[in-house]
This record gives sequence, C-alpha cells and structure tokens, in this order.
Amino acid sequence: MEITNVMEYEPIAKLKLPKMVYDYYASGSEDQWTLKENRNAFSRILFRPRILIDVTNIDMTTTVLGFKISMPIMIAPTAMQKMAHPEGELATARAASSAGTIMTLSSWATSSVEEVASTGPGIRFFQLYVYKDRHVVAQLVKRAERAGFKAIALTVDTPWLGRREADIKNRFVLPRHLTLKNFEGLDLGQMDKTDDSGLASYAASQVDRSLSWKDVKWLQTITSLPILVKGVLTAEDARIAVQSGAAGIIVSNHGARQLDYVPATIMALEEVVKAAQGRIPVFLDGGVRRGTDVFKAMALGASGVFIGRPVLFSLASDGEAGVRKVLQMLHDEFELTMALSGCQLTQGDYSQPRAD
Repeated sequence: MEITNVMEYEPIAKLKLPKMVYDYYASGSEDQWTLKENRNAFSRILFRPRILIDVTNIDMTTTVLGFKISMPIMIAPTAMQKMAHPEGELATARAASSAGTIMTLSSWATSSVEEVASTGPGIRFFQLYVYKDRHVVAQLVKRAERAGFKAIALTVDTPWLGRREADIKNRFVLPRHLTLKNFEGLDLGQMDKTDDSGLASYAASQVDRSLSWKDVKWLQTITSLPILVKGVLTAEDARIAVQSGAAGIIVSNHGARQLDYVPATIMALEEVVKAAQGRIPVFLDGGVRRGTDVFKAMALGASGVFIGRPVLFSLASDGEAGVRKVLQMLHDEFELTMALSGCQLTQGDYSQPRAD
C-alpha cells in the first residue's frame, strides 16, 4: 500500500500493535475532548496566500538554539518506543539524523542516552521528568550532557499523571522484556501491574509533585545546557518562563494526555508568543499531521514544531524507514505550502501569507 500522508500510518499501527500498546500511544485523558481539538483546531485556520512571487527556490532551513536544521519540524519525546518496534528510539534517532533535524529523547525511553548517542552524529535534546530523588535527576542530566545532548526539555505539566482511562482499563504496564533504560541500576521501583494503570502508579511514586519555578533555577545550577520549558499554555506562565531564564518554551498539552478541556496548542500559541515578546523562541507540539499545520504554527509565531504520535505509528508500521518517510512527507508538504502561499523563507516574514 502506498502511503501518501502521515495519518495513514495509524490504522496500520493499530492492526500491528497489541491493544494495550496502541491504546497507550493513541488515547488521551478523560473525555478526550482536547485530543480531538488538537486536530480540529487546525482546520479552523485559513490561509491568505500571496501570488506572483518567485518561489523557484524555497529555503526551509532554520536555526534552533543555535543549531541549523533542515526544516522547522522536529521529533517530540515519546516514551517506550521499543513497544512499537524492536529498535525503538535507536531507529528514530537515525531517521532524525538522516533528515537533518532534532530528536528529543524521553526520560522514559526504552533506550538509554548512551545507546542513542552510539547511533551516530545528530542533534538531540533530552526530555526530563524531575524525580523526588534529585540525585537521580542530576545524574540523568550529566549523562545526557556527556552523551552529547544539546538541550533539556523540562516537562512541567505532569505533577500528577492525567486520568488516561484506556490505560486504566488495560491495566497498562511496560512489557516484561523492556525496561526504562535510563534508570537501570537505580533503586526506583518497577512499573508493576496494578488494579489501575501501572504507569500512573509508578509516576505517583517517583515524580516530584512539588516541582515549581525555583526548580528551573536549580536545574541551571547543575547544567550549562539550555532549558526548554515544555507544557506552557498561558501568557502568564510564558512571562515567568522568560524571567526564570528558560532558553525556550514548548506550547504543549502533553498530547492531550494530561488535563482535558485545555485549549488545542495551536489555539494557545499566539497568546504565548505575544507574552514571550521575541525574547526566547516558542515551539509547539500537539496535533501536527500536515505541512499546512506546520505553516500555520509558523505563521502564528512558532519557531518550529515537534511531532509525536506520527513517529510512533510509522515506527510501528515500518521501523526506521517509516519514520524517515513521515519526516520526508511533512518536509515536502511544508515546502509545497510555502510555495503556494508565496513564502520563500522559513526564517522570514510570515506576516503577508498569514493565518486568519
């Protein structure tokens, strides 16, 4: 079957994956209103294309935290990728490197920072959950630094894990043959089967619910890596992020897996961008499935987007080749959208062909 857009990978992945794994990747929290809205909101934004502009050459390259990448489309952190494919995060890392873009590795990966680094060169960020044991956090950050990771994406919207009812019904637990590789050898307990979601129980026992803005400052004392604050949805928090010395903001609702009935990220983006006042870059994740989505985010002030589920579903469907194809399709769709909107440069003036 010829795949023509990234959404066609999901039904293939659904057939291939065990129900517990597919549901873990695909579902949102509670009523899943925000999960649907993350996609639906993009459809309400229309273009005002400009014509008779020379679009012979389209430059999609951009710079993120000083690193030049091929396009403003990067890979978001998604946990436990070896549930999707035996090569998991290693395949994703190779695909991102091949595409000339950034991969973000989850704290809850089934491959360690060292294993991902061993796949070869590439620009990689490390997503961080802050554990109650701060020594563990410091160790993780130092290991990421040593492995050549270039930034920390601090997830700030998960002091408690959202109510993911599919995981509760399935009594989700990491399959026995897999481990959270970054925590091997540390006495942090296991993700055991419970009468609830095993992940929810694990997170409740390990993740620090007291995390606050002072901890962003603390992180800056233990690492020289730039810190992206991931999970911002309001102008108020955007302003505090700037004041706290964050290197960037990721507008994210955690793939609609935390608090339901929060806005779609594309709807929250403009408010956050205005509050940041150009002092730090603002990125977006959540619901991006088309090159037109990427363009809409850029038109509303994002410096780039991160994709999550399309990576998981393509990985489950066709391994590294699937992830490569997803990145290529989004690249090509974004290039076409730029050309048909009369826009030549990614790092340029989006005020003419703009989102209404």
